[in-house]
Amino acid sequence: MIPFNKVSISEKEIQCVMEALSNHKASGDGPFTMKVYEEFQKRMGIKHMLLTTSGTTALEMASLLIDLEPGDEVIVPSFTFSSTANAFMLRRAKPVFCDIRRDTMNMDETKVEDLITDRTKAIYTVDYAGIPCEADPINKIAKDHRLFVIEDAAQAVGSTYHGRYAGTLGDFGCYSFHETKNYSMGEGGGIVINDPQYMDRAEIIREKGTNRRQVLKGMVDKYTWHDIGSSFLPSDVLAAILYAQMFRYDEIMEKRMAVWNTYQEGLKDLDRQEYLRCPILPENITHNGHMYNIILPTAEKRDVLVDELKKRQIYAYICYVPLHSSPMGRSLGYDPQQCPVTEDYGDRVLRLPLYADMTVEDAWSVVENIKDILCR
Repeated sequence: MIPFNKVSISEKEIQCVMEALSNHKASGDGPFTMKVYEEFQKRMGIKHMLLTTSGTTALEMASLLIDLEPGDEVIVPSFTFSSTANAFMLRRAKPVFCDIRRDTMNMDETKVEDLITDRTKAIYTVDYAGIPCEADPINKIAKDHRLFVIEDAAQAVGSTYHGRYAGTLGDFGCYSFHETKNYSMGEGGGIVINDPQYMDRAEIIREKGTNRRQVLKGMVDKYTWHDIGSSFLPSDVLAAILYAQMFRYDEIMEKRMAVWNTYQEGLKDLDRQEYLRCPILPENITHNGHMYNIILPTAEKRDVLVDELKKRQIYAYICYVPLHSSPMGRSLGYDPQQCPVTEDYGDRVLRLPLYADMTVEDAWSVVENIKDILCR
């Protein structure tokens, strides 16, 4: 059996969890949380980052930090997970869905400006499949119209755009460390504060609206309620798992890239013969091997391939039902034809198994089975 995903756990993760427990510091902002921050600063130059309980709550924190209000509009791709939209809809802001590019399946930056109105407050970008979106033109549009840019980099830890790391490409960057992501703490996330002026408030929002973290830093001798907020910080035990994953950063990256590259090499003939389309990579990025997706010629061919692979105990999944045409999107009055490229690709895209402990031999097995199913 080749599962869709399996988190990679080594002796290092177990060792770090046991150490965290022996520290008698199981709540948030303990020693392992600080070690995680040191790893991100050392590897990616990120100076201001806060761990959160999920990528979702990182996005929710960003929505609080930019003071979204009821009636504000947010431009967002429809081809993303529900968390991207939920984060600002909880503030009663309205999604304005942007179509995607045909190559990267990221937000089409050429369509953004036409969606801006006098109610627009922010642009939420998504680095789909670990491939950063076209941040420079989007940031220019945002600057011209005085908008915030929130980068949903949930899938893109370690990817780069023009040499800059995903998560650092907007005003705020949001990571996920869910077990399906490259670097996992089981359930967790992180928010990158790229404008330091927001760091103090971010710490308060993350600690139920109090300045408790200033007590931990020795800056004040008591803490009190200063702002709205919630309990967004994860246990240091979970941070210990993430620290171990970051300790294994290069190993995990190399293993995932080996599988990704095997798929890319093994399926290129099917791409040339138009049985499917392989991922297209822009020249200005590096990616982290997070996801390998293929696009089938029709929805029917995708469904047949999914079913046949499952019979052979190979588990591949569709990616997203586009938000604008999902049950929730339809209930809000969105029309499936608003984002035609998203609608088309949403029907035809398929995500293949990919995880760090998957072997190259496993990947070749998936390739051979796909060839056998599509070419028979």
